[in-house]
Amino acid sequence: MTTPKKRSWEGHIINNSNTTTTQQTQGQDRLAAMAATDATDAVAAAAAADTGNSSSSTILSIFETFRSELDEHHDRRERIVKASRDITALSKKIIFSLQRLRTVNAPIPPAIAKENQTRFDQILELFRSIVPDISGLNAWRYQRQVSPGIQEFIEALSFQHYVQTQRLISRDEVAAKLPPEVLVTEEDYLMGIFDLTGELMRFAVTMLSTGGQITKKKKENKTMQSAISNMEGDSQREEEDTPLRELPAAQANIVVDLRGMRAQFESLNVPRRHSSNMMRDMYKKVEVMQTSVEKVERAAYGILVRGSERPSGWTPDLSTSTVEEVESY
Repeated sequence: MTTPKKRSWEGHIINNSNTTTTQQTQGQDRLAAMAATDATDAVAAAAAADTGNSSSSTILSIFETFRSELDEHHDRRERIVKASRDITALSKKIIFSLQRLRTVNAPIPPAIAKENQTRFDQILELFRSIVPDISGLNAWRYQRQVSPGIQEFIEALSFQHYVQTQRLISRDEVAAKLPPEVLVTEEDYLMGIFDLTGELMRFAVTMLSTGGQITKKKKENKTMQSAISNMEGDSQREEEDTPLRELPAAQANIVVDLRGMRAQFESLNVPRRHSSNMMRDMYKKVEVMQTSVEKVERAAYGILVRGSERPSGWTPDLSTSTVEEVESY
């Protein structure tokens, strides 16, 4: 039995072999298109994955850079703070050594001079150790961390300079003692000199209480005063002949120098825009400085004025050990 042949709508006989070939070709084309689509999707997905990985790696590298910079910043800051504290401790030891002296404008004893020079050398080495950390822009970035050490160093150096020469050291002279990379600002210099007044107060009070003898100077009587005293009698002449009491020159000069420093500090006028950051401690230090100078003035007053009211050779009466009882109410 023969297989009926397929005909088209027009009545033509359809070749089965051609139809099969066409269908196979179309199927292969569809498979190829699907494969190409899958390949394109795979490439796009791979590209997207690569883009995401590259973006995340870029962000991670940026954060790693920030982390390393912060670690360096904290390490640098800790080194500067530690060096500043060591400088402060050594400077205080220098000041304590100088407080044992009782004279000014004279050479320092060799033992104290050698001891202080060793400490100054150690301070210089500490400053040199942090020079790489405070060079360039970092000099201002870490100014607040190194400033306490610089101020204490200025206080110790100016105190020794005053004891040796009875002069106030200048900012240029301070800068010459330090490496060029260490920034000595006007604020640090002024704060160090403010602190110097406190040490001079202790030094002056100790000198006034233990050093030197009170000298007596006879008053100069003018012709008119002599005539008046002759008219008023012997009592007036005795009062005129009473000698004046004077401090030794070294002690008197310290009092005069402190009063001069107070006058200069009180004349400072800091603009409002600087009073909140650079000179934030100035007004507090001005009050402390004024109190220190007043203590020296009261000590000199007690020796000169109150001391002159006591008779020559006066000593407190300590012979009676019993104390009289005061009648209570």
